Amino acid sequence: MGTVILVRHGRTSANTAGILAGRAVGVRLDKTGRDQSALMGERLAVVPLVGVVSSPLERCRQTARFILDAHHLGPHAAGPSTALEKGLTECDYGQWQGRNLTELAKEDLWSMVQSHPSAVTFPGGESMAAMQARSVSAIRRHDAAFELQHGSGAVWVAVSHGDIIKSILADALGMHLDLFQRISVGPASVSIVRYGAGRPNVIATNTDSGDLSWLRATVPAHDAPVGGGAGNL
Repeated sequence: MGTVILVRHGRTSANTAGILAGRAVGVRLDKTGRDQSALMGERLAVVPLVGVVSSPLERCRQTARFILDAHHLGPHAAGPSTALEKGLTECDYGQWQGRNLTELAKEDLWSMVQSHPSAVTFPGGESMAAMQARSVSAIRRHDAAFELQHGSGAVWVAVSHGDIIKSILADALGMHLDLFQRISVGPASVSIVRYGAGRPNVIATNTDSGDLSWLRATVPAHDAPVGGGAGNL
């Protein structure tokens, strides 16, 4: 089984302004977001990544660049492969895009987004169920390809957006999409999932600190340890 490290992009000015950026062009990391991404990149520098796959939106591409730069690869070094994946792009919020969240909270649809997202289709945009389906499909497709090429110990990164990562984690946890708002995914956070033949294994969610060097040597187990096991040795 491969291991995917799910990384949300760093903070943007739209985040601090409370604007639903969606797929708008020109949304970039702010100073805090760049600092967050640099720290996250250093956390991942000790992990032998086989690939970095990113949403095509600029804030994710910027974040992915920090991950690649932190590996300090020389001009002739073979680093992780890189790719852009439309399946990991932000939800199409349609007419909600670019609007203030405090204003959107007054819309009738807002309560459904909070409590029954599986039934939500944004006006002029995408349904949240379709968002989850295409993002999970993209993750599983890339994970299978990396495992086929590099073996079951392959570790790779997917850089994406908050709602996208929350929906992927909900699927991996076996949660209905209607419960995905219970999951928090902060800017430049790291979550870790291993996919196996029988089920996914969620290793970590929404972390912004901590040593990840154990990912260099851990051999994925096919079965869950009864009693919880000894942890990452």
